[in-house]
Amino acid sequence: MVEATWLGHACFALKGEKKTVVIDPFKGTGLPEPNVKADIVLCTHSHADHNNAKPVMKKDTIVLEGFVGSKKIDDITVKGVATFHDDAEGSSRGRNSIYVINLDGLTFCHMGDLGHDLTDTHVKEIGEVDVLLTPIGGHFTIDAAAATKIIERIKPKITVPMHYRVAGMSQMFDVISGIDNFLSGKPNVKKLEAPSFSVEKASLPSEPIIIVPKLK
Repeated sequence: MVEATWLGHACFALKGEKKTVVIDPFKGTGLPEPNVKADIVLCTHSHADHNNAKPVMKKDTIVLEGFVGSKKIDDITVKGVATFHDDAEGSSRGRNSIYVINLDGLTFCHMGDLGHDLTDTHVKEIGEVDVLLTPIGGHFTIDAAAATKIIERIKPKITVPMHYRVAGMSQMFDVISGIDNFLSGKPNVKKLEAPSFSVEKASLPSEPIIIVPKLK
């Protein structure tokens, strides 16, 4: 079983039986910075709102930034898929790594600040996904419509939206959309009253669902 916790913006903590993986710890968003210690920190790119590893590190924490390729860390496999932060091959905002993480028999895919549609090669590299963590807010990333198309191609069991405007964010994020447009018309939406949820391989939903955690 893995406990997944949304810490705000694009930051998630994935707590397995032995290890905790934190993805895209942030600063400068207006939200409280993540307060959790990680065995592995994955940063999808160098921007501060996705790359603030120091506060979540322990003495022996492993940090990967913009990683591309495949790496085994104890019983955890991390694959970094090369993409871009914009729709102009990185000329505006640079590169972005999608992370595919196999933790305790579950496959999580974190899209980072993806700024474009996926190619067939990307979809093949990503492979089968149990839980997809995808940006939906637009402007800096793909928007709700583009995210929906990608979900339809990847076909995860569970989708968790991220990187959208929430109360408390600094003014620079006023340009991104909230969550309502993404959820409109979608079936099987589960809104939580907490930031965390547990996932087990044996009890994954038979029909795809969207889980919306609630920040503290």
